[in-house]
Amino acid sequence: MKSAILYALNKDLEIRDDVELTELKAGEVQIKLVASGVCHSDVSAQNGTIPTGLPVVLGHEGAGIVKAVGPGVTEVKPGDHAIISFTPACRRCKPCLRGQANLCATMMQMTLTPHFVVDGKTIGGMAGCGTFSDEMIVPENAVIPVDASIPLNVAALIGCGVMTGVGAAINTAQIKPGSSVIIFGAGGVGIAAIQGARIAGASEIVAVDKVDSKLELALKFGATHAIKPEAVDSTKASVTGGEGFDYAIECVGHPALIRQSFDVTRRGGTAVIVGVGRLTEPVQFNAFELFYHEKNLKGSMFGSANVRLDFDRLLRLWKYGKLDLEGMISRRIKLGEVNDAFRAMQQGEVIRSVIEYS
Repeated sequence: MKSAILYALNKDLEIRDDVELTELKAGEVQIKLVASGVCHSDVSAQNGTIPTGLPVVLGHEGAGIVKAVGPGVTEVKPGDHAIISFTPACRRCKPCLRGQANLCATMMQMTLTPHFVVDGKTIGGMAGCGTFSDEMIVPENAVIPVDASIPLNVAALIGCGVMTGVGAAINTAQIKPGSSVIIFGAGGVGIAAIQGARIAGASEIVAVDKVDSKLELALKFGATHAIKPEAVDSTKASVTGGEGFDYAIECVGHPALIRQSFDVTRRGGTAVIVGVGRLTEPVQFNAFELFYHEKNLKGSMFGSANVRLDFDRLLRLWKYGKLDLEGMISRRIKLGEVNDAFRAMQQGEVIRSVIEYS
């Protein structure tokens, strides 16, 4: 089969057509991919921001059709349509049992279990997935069935970017109706966060980005204000009277923006960090401000999602016109065009490319 493999950091992916899969084992599911989003986290793996072993089949945001199941699999069967979740949500570990399935303890086991065979050697997929491939194998717990009537190129986006952004607004920040929100970064995750804030009932939603085309789209998806970074302070003054925003959501992963998100949040407000930064880049706070301002600084991993509830919830929002997923697909591409999509994303492409498999 065909797969896109990263062999070295900051290099193009190599498209191979001689890739095989390991033997299907107990508790595993083989998926025929129909669509895969090209997420900025894939670019972050390519440039080393997100650590990953090499070589690796990239892609972690996909949907497809169950082709085969291993012994003991009971929740899906061949022919089922499904979204892949890079967090397996086992429902047995301590994080799952205390309602934090997005932090499932079996995620690392999934990540470290290789399922692709290249030149006689096994290699892994990004986050245990590898959706830049015709087919893949994942644990049963990472396969979330969806109704066959849902277009899989739309459903694929739920598997990371949309869930991450909407979930950051609804699950992590828990935005209240009538609140003021500022969102740093209007790429795929930022646009999803804007939609999440709109769905949650925020009155003011300020999108911040350097790219004009992204700001134009931010307004289309629900932002009430779309500004360049240099206008943050003046917009804070005009929108909040200088007090600060009720919520700030950072979708870039840059230390300066993480710090700014905290700074523009009002006393007692909430700053949510969604963007993935580098392990080597610290963010500084002083001991007094953390006490005095009583702000909530929260990380958001995968939108604090419970995938078995939230995937269906987002798809129902889409079904009834409250969540725009089709509008987030800026380019439909084939697997062989994935490097072009990476370059476009690095140059500030508006939202999201989707690989559609034949």
